[in-house]
Amino acid sequence: MAGQTGGAEAPEHPASFALETPRVVLTGVPFEVVVTPQAESGDPLPGYRGTPRLDGVDQAGSSTYRGDGAVVFSSVLVEDSGRFEISAADGAARGAAGTRAIPGIWSLAPPMLAILLAILFRQVVLALVAGVWIGSTLLLNFNPLAGFFEVGSRYVIGAVTDSDRAHIIIFSMMFGGLAGILSRSGGARGFAQLITSFARTARRGQVSTMVTALVVFFDDYANVIIRGNLMRPITDGLRVSREKLAFLTDTGAASVASTVIVSTWVGYEVGLIDQGLELIDYPEDGYSVFLRTIPYRFYPIFSFALALAVGFLGRDFGPMRAAEERARRLNQPLRPGSEPATESLDEDPGVERINSGLWMGGVFPVLAVLVTAGIAIWLTGTRALAAEGVTAYGLREIVTNSDSYIALLWASVAGCVTGIVLAVARRILSLGSAIGAWIAGLRSMVLAIVILVLAWCIGDVTAELHAAQYLVQVLQNVLNPSLLPTLTFVVAGVMAFATGTSWATMAVLMPLVIPLSHALAQNAGLAVAVSDPILMGVVGAVLAGAVFGDHCSPISDTTVLSSMASACDHLDHVKTQLPYALSAAGIAIVLGILPTSFGVSPGIALIAGIAAAILVVRLAGARIEEGSAS
Repeated sequence: MAGQTGGAEAPEHPASFALETPRVVLTGVPFEVVVTPQAESGDPLPGYRGTPRLDGVDQAGSSTYRGDGAVVFSSVLVEDSGRFEISAADGAARGAAGTRAIPGIWSLAPPMLAILLAILFRQVVLALVAGVWIGSTLLLNFNPLAGFFEVGSRYVIGAVTDSDRAHIIIFSMMFGGLAGILSRSGGARGFAQLITSFARTARRGQVSTMVTALVVFFDDYANVIIRGNLMRPITDGLRVSREKLAFLTDTGAASVASTVIVSTWVGYEVGLIDQGLELIDYPEDGYSVFLRTIPYRFYPIFSFALALAVGFLGRDFGPMRAAEERARRLNQPLRPGSEPATESLDEDPGVERINSGLWMGGVFPVLAVLVTAGIAIWLTGTRALAAEGVTAYGLREIVTNSDSYIALLWASVAGCVTGIVLAVARRILSLGSAIGAWIAGLRSMVLAIVILVLAWCIGDVTAELHAAQYLVQVLQNVLNPSLLPTLTFVVAGVMAFATGTSWATMAVLMPLVIPLSHALAQNAGLAVAVSDPILMGVVGAVLAGAVFGDHCSPISDTTVLSSMASACDHLDHVKTQLPYALSAAGIAIVLGILPTSFGVSPGIALIAGIAAAILVVRLAGARIEEGSAS
């Protein structure tokens, strides 16, 4: 491999270099090497401004300086597979590190194997463990035994010790505990009775499930967990299948949280957009562009419309039709022989079933969750802004700077405490029974948490194998700028499907496709009036495509959480939701992304797409016999 040269003399010459390289790199895919200059003591030299020569690679690319004096080579390339050594030199200073290159296609082995095994054997835990194991084996020089032990020692431990993920585990368990209290005390039944006074048919129950997504708009995790657990007794009574509930829960959550103007997604998305816009010196800020791209988020808008149409029209197609017919005709919301992601939580036999006051035990804990979440978002957001010295801000800035994980944790604890206090104070349960119900709720979440942790593990091992970068490298070369939004949507969908994460997909694609769109438009000589809608379409396609792939992926955390909250067999949820997600994606491409890329107004595209979603349900769906409250 050819060496790369550079060479400004450093003001402070190092004694040696320390190199940081990935454990595995992909042939033909750029990777990063960090070269840190060191004094004789081994301490870094912040004042170093030299350019060390990088040897052992085919291309070193450009380099930048970090604040600690380290030199970052961000576009390093190798073309041959196998183990190799990268060395850095500047004068007498030397340093080296070894790594290994594998063909890029191998990076897709973990998610593809997990998806294949999950579909073939319907054993999600086994499939996820196998995927992580294969990825770990690739990273450890094809040593299967070492790879097996690293599944637990590196990836599982890493997943559960990460602060944000630990918050998710805890508040998910706490919401399970809350569900246990509501079930045992009769609060869930009382809440269901209150809601079913408005939703007395299967259609109204489904529509109500979708409408409540607009109420819990601020976070997708909260949206899934709150709606799934609260609507489950209602839809069970209306003979709506658990598969349908999981679909409605999953579709409403990310579709709403990713497109509303204020949510915990907005800060992340705006930050990524800003990063891309800086690369092309775009005159607008990230939030302005974010708002302008909302009409271009065709998939989440059309999928929400399609789910509403399914509820309003009472029609279904694909595997969901069979699930709904089973639930209506046989009163089996859950498929016999299925393995729901949560255990059923039974009402205490001592609870008076005909009690008009039981609804308070369901409504007040939920209100405690929502109010506490709102207060926590306000407090964490304002504190973060104050720490940054910001004194003038609005609701958007508060929400986008808040800590949603802390807010959900506080909210789940408030809900549990309120539920226990109400049940004991109103003498519905003894303190011991209430604590026992809470613990039973925690136990019901164990399988779901195992699946969620393994989904994180396979995401981590896939990231370490640079699978997303490989997909981008293979699929990014599009010559026609008007086709770029469509290609971007497809690539984002494939990446999110394979990796199970919409946020990582956004992070990888956004800084790539924005400059690519700008460069293609300039090369084609397009006027601003033509190139600007393409740029909006590309940004919208990243955000929408990531949600689409996330909806389809069995290893996505929100897909897993939807199965958890709905107590649905996870693979049943994936199988029945897929035709609806693919239908909405097809409409988004044909009537949304492609037309607007060639000059059609997004307003016209939205009207046409929503009408098409309704028409698809009307023509392809079969009417399912109505269920009524039981």
